[in-house]
Amino acid sequence: MFSLACKSILPALIVALLVRLAAGVWWQDRLPDDQRFGFPDSESYWVLADRIASGEPYALNPDRRVFRTPGYPVLLAPLFVVVDGQPPVLWGRFLGAVLGTAAVAAAAALAWVLFGRQSGVVAAWAAALYPEAVAMSTFVLSEAPFVPLMLMQLLLATLAWRSDEPSRQSRWAGLAGLTAGAATLMRPSWLLFTPLALMVACLDSHQRRRALRIGVWMLLGLTLAMSPWWIRNAWVTGHFVPTTLQVGESLYDGWNPQATGASDMQFVEEFRQRLRQEDAAPGVAERGFDRSFEQRLDQRMRDAAWRWAAAHPMDAVRLAGVKFLRIWNVWPNEPSLANWRFGLLVLVGYVPLLVVGVYGAWRWASAGWPYQLCFLPALYFTALHMIFVGSIRYRQPAMVALLVLAAGVVGTWWSRRVPPSQEGSCR
Repeated sequence: MFSLACKSILPALIVALLVRLAAGVWWQDRLPDDQRFGFPDSESYWVLADRIASGEPYALNPDRRVFRTPGYPVLLAPLFVVVDGQPPVLWGRFLGAVLGTAAVAAAAALAWVLFGRQSGVVAAWAAALYPEAVAMSTFVLSEAPFVPLMLMQLLLATLAWRSDEPSRQSRWAGLAGLTAGAATLMRPSWLLFTPLALMVACLDSHQRRRALRIGVWMLLGLTLAMSPWWIRNAWVTGHFVPTTLQVGESLYDGWNPQATGASDMQFVEEFRQRLRQEDAAPGVAERGFDRSFEQRLDQRMRDAAWRWAAAHPMDAVRLAGVKFLRIWNVWPNEPSLANWRFGLLVLVGYVPLLVVGVYGAWRWASAGWPYQLCFLPALYFTALHMIFVGSIRYRQPAMVALLVLAAGVVGTWWSRRVPPSQEGSCR
């Protein structure tokens, strides 16, 4: 079975890798000389990877020690070990190409398990050539490692659900939980997905016992994977920090008087300077603080965001609609990418996949939890980023999961059209 699967999707994997390598070279060549990455977030991942490789404290600066989860910087760190100094940014893009190819393999495996061989092959080729998936493998961003881990979690959870042997079921579920933790260490916004998915599984009263057994092992695996980061954060800050201390600024980015639905972090420095001034006031330092500056800054922005949303509920609702449209836009939101070439590429690749994927979600919504897992990321990320900020970037992991359902539609249709004799020869 494994050998057949490898042979069936190997051409798609080769094409996926070559396309992503070429895209990485092209993207790097088009950037201006004063821009190494093209995305502000990339710089922080790169700096933290350098810190890890150099054995320095894991911090962007003394006030940003819990700014990023360590997953992606840990993957980038070996690039700094093999060279003396800064490695070429292109190496980071090549790593993204390999991770993007792994995501293609994971999507194919999930589609194969859920729908059969034809759908697995369709998923491999669709994921290999889907323009937005290629893009996410090209940029030095955490989506590159997150997507294959997310898909592996869905695959392992599916295997746990379909297993009737308790020991095997617990093993698959535990691995799914560990993978969920690894995915969260890449993108901290994923932390609440696993509890949400398990709650959905428990809605089926006939399968509730199975869901609870799987849930216990998944949550144990998630806790085990996250524990080193939690312990480190408690040691650094003296308090429990589940993911990062970037939640406050991300929330204020989405809810503030100047919010547009897009990201604009210029306010962070203003909050930082104001808090510095308050700390420097006479008598304040002597009283001491029960939290670090980083934590207090995070809490200050978080409280300000909630106060604004509570005082302007209709504006918050309006912004939620704007963010929804930004997430699921058929045309790039970013002005630098909103030309007809990029726009047409997004439109042609995105719309057919979305339509067929949504149809697949509707068709198999009642088929059981493993099928529901494939469209839950779309609901989860949409709800999350209708609160924070909206961008096409944030739909990409969900689109690859929907791609699995779309492949199920196409593969099922293909199986019915191919005569039995021909179908048998393909196997």
